[in-house]
Amino acid sequence: MSDRHYVLGLIAASALVLSLPAKAAELNVYSIWPENWARPMLVEFERASGVKVNFLRFSSGEALARIIAEKNNPRVDVLFGGPVETFGAGVKEGVFESYKPPAFAALATRFKHPDGQWVAIADDPLVFMTNRKFLADNKLNAPASWSDLLHPAYKNGLQMADARTSGTAVTRIFSVLEVNNRDENKAFAFLKQLRGNVQLYTKSGGGGTLPVGLGQAAGGIFFIVDALDTKAKGYDVVISFPKEGIGTAAEGIALLKGAKNPALGKRLIDWATSPAMQSLFAVHKINFVPAHPEVQTEASLAAVLKDAKIFPIDDNYAGANRKRIVERWVAEVLPGSN
Repeated sequence: MSDRHYVLGLIAASALVLSLPAKAAELNVYSIWPENWARPMLVEFERASGVKVNFLRFSSGEALARIIAEKNNPRVDVLFGGPVETFGAGVKEGVFESYKPPAFAALATRFKHPDGQWVAIADDPLVFMTNRKFLADNKLNAPASWSDLLHPAYKNGLQMADARTSGTAVTRIFSVLEVNNRDENKAFAFLKQLRGNVQLYTKSGGGGTLPVGLGQAAGGIFFIVDALDTKAKGYDVVISFPKEGIGTAAEGIALLKGAKNPALGKRLIDWATSPAMQSLFAVHKINFVPAHPEVQTEASLAAVLKDAKIFPIDDNYAGANRKRIVERWVAEVLPGSN
């Protein structure tokens, strides 16, 4: 081949390479939020940023186990959504990279790790949700105290999440600990009593909502985002709060230590912690309470929460004790017979 033909060949090859479309930037995510809430948010981020998001959904216990197991070679860049105790446990395991997005300074103290190892993107209170026909048939009011759930009418009638897999369940257990002033023996005595009225512990936090809506279960304890979604679908359920108080969990986001695409991960965190994403909760009818102070809680959600006694779950206490408390629940509460 002559030098001229060789050079022309190089030019042609270069032109071909240049004409190929550039590969889109891609980000890999584990989402603890169910797909029907995570997908619209991540699609909106793709539209706003041009970054393609590949995500897999796991319940919080599964996601936490995965990121710990993959600690030395992370398969994803960001953990998206999920209750604060999951992130607290991740901090303890050293799986997150500190990052403070532009919204960091505006967020309340309880909505951020002081070093930026996680930042909140929403708040999600627990509620009691009960089938209305069950209440009418048993001449009961909606439960207004934790002790109301021990009523004999609920025998084998409650569904709620399994603490081995679900952050909803862990938030529930830490709520019981708080209303018992962190007296673990008193809290576990109640949980053992409650076990007698539980027909099923579900893998995911919202797994019991449909059975309650259909009347296959009497009631349960769920995050408000799940409960209001059930009500919005037309199921005749009643939402109530215990007078002693119930926990709310900040929903977090975090960059994984050793992430392969940290710059893109930070872009998602910037967006998710800003009003740009959190103002979309109302648009997509997702009943999270926004964490950013500039975003107002949707009016109907605010009305439901108006008179409820709600306290935040302490991420330091819950994160430090999560593993031990879940193991105790598995050993002492889960095996109980109905």
